[in-house]
Amino acid sequence: MKRSTLRTALLLTAAACMATPLCALAQAWPNKQTIKLVAVFPPGGSVDQVARLLAQPLSQQLGQNVIVENKGGASGSIGAAAVAAAAADGYTFAVVFDTHGVNPSLIPNLPFDSKKDLAPVVLIGTSAMALATHAGSEFKTFADVVAAAKSKQGVNYGTIGSGSLGHLAMALLGRSAGLDFQHIPYKGGGPLMNDAIGGHVQLSIGSVFLTKPHIDSKRMRPLAVTTSKRTPELPDVPTIAESGFAGFDAPAWWAILAPAKTPPEILKRMNEEINKAMKLPDIAKKLEAQGIHVIGGSSDAARVFIEQQMDIWGKVVKENSIKAD
Repeated sequence: MKRSTLRTALLLTAAACMATPLCALAQAWPNKQTIKLVAVFPPGGSVDQVARLLAQPLSQQLGQNVIVENKGGASGSIGAAAVAAAAADGYTFAVVFDTHGVNPSLIPNLPFDSKKDLAPVVLIGTSAMALATHAGSEFKTFADVVAAAKSKQGVNYGTIGSGSLGHLAMALLGRSAGLDFQHIPYKGGGPLMNDAIGGHVQLSIGSVFLTKPHIDSKRMRPLAVTTSKRTPELPDVPTIAESGFAGFDAPAWWAILAPAKTPPEILKRMNEEINKAMKLPDIAKKLEAQGIHVIGGSSDAARVFIEQQMDIWGKVVKENSIKAD
């Protein structure tokens, strides 16, 4: 009698599980098909490179092909929208940049809810942005910039585009400290660096990855970094926070997201595998070479960080009436 009761209970449990689509998906994953990492920016940029760095070890660890698909446009929102609308079966993930935290407040009528329609899997890492000037500039230190920005002449600065994190960071700094900064948006990092090196714009603000080669070649002079702590790639360059603006922190960041209804078992496994991949010496070294401070950790920690970024920069967008390009 007891054996029959136990057998019945087991059969009922198995039937209930198989009747639940998400349970069945989690059991089969990742054997069904190729896993796709959607890089939400075009080939060649940091998002694309991060995605490709992780695809290979993930493929080996999961025993399944992992490919990168670039789906750029609208500050990463086109690719994020595609992933939000994808089947929540663990075979489609988004690799996003810090613009993901800005887009909800910057772009009207996004076709998805950034907090409800996408589930954070892991925060890959953060990076400082460097505020720099051309080699022949009158600005020798960040204090020189502050003095000029307090004068009638003001200071102009270039970024990779309107609504970029560099734009918002300078808007926050200017508004909080009463500094006159005039924004000049460019169509990406290449055009920005060309004009910055040539002295056609007084300052540039961009990722360490973008700026450091020109600092190393002595064509650009770094003045400050935007993170709360100094960056190992530019150890002698002070932070804005230590230069008289306590608490200032504006990191660039990268994360991996999934469609919101992806089974929790799959999210947990993917989180574990990405954390494992980022600890591989070769992968860690390559991420660090891009100026990325690897963070990793839990999906919950990633969610808290990303939602904080949305709240911080949403307020800056609203207070400064910033519009997208």
